[in-house]
Amino acid sequence: MSDSERPTEEPPEAESDQTGDAPLEPVDEALTAVPDWDDGYLDRVGDRLFHNYDLEKGYVVDGDQFALYGELELRSQKHFLHPAISFAEHESAEHLFATRVDRVDDRTLDRYVELGHQLADEWIEPDEQHFCTEFTFVAIAPSIPVDVRDRVDRFDGRNLLKYGFHGHYEINLVVAAPGDEELVACDNADVATAFRVWDPIETEEPGLLDLIARRLQL
Repeated sequence: MSDSERPTEEPPEAESDQTGDAPLEPVDEALTAVPDWDDGYLDRVGDRLFHNYDLEKGYVVDGDQFALYGELELRSQKHFLHPAISFAEHESAEHLFATRVDRVDDRTLDRYVELGHQLADEWIEPDEQHFCTEFTFVAIAPSIPVDVRDRVDRFDGRNLLKYGFHGHYEINLVVAAPGDEELVACDNADVATAFRVWDPIETEEPGLLDLIARRLQL
């Protein structure tokens, strides 16, 4: 049989579902790795975070259990003439802890601040390359009392390491009441945007990672 007579191979057909009605869409592997919290609110938050954070469900630290834990790591370098010649390397990270509580009060916030300082002592390896580590705690409550709102709004959790030579760490506080579509966060808690699920993230505005990187000067 001559080449001109050989049957041409048909391109493979797209994989179809069991009914054969339509091709299956490719599965986003990153999305399949997102935990299922069996909580509509946290599921929506997770959908906003998974592009930038490594997420875990049911995270326990020092006896405290958090429904959602997220970790974000950023590294920046400055280059001289060629990318192989780098200097001024900076490392930044954020540890995010979120869970539902029956109510939020000063004791809740005090515990988060205490835990933040403890984790800073245990988890940070201070050196010249360390720029910033953030510990962000989100309490998801039925409502936000006025005194809690005032305290969180005024909270400043920035702490220098070796007078700033080894960077700094920050403790951030966020309280969300999704049933009332209300949220309060301290100034540096940029991740609070992900917890305002009742507000769309405008595509014209800087993304979540852009906001964090800009504040970390990366």
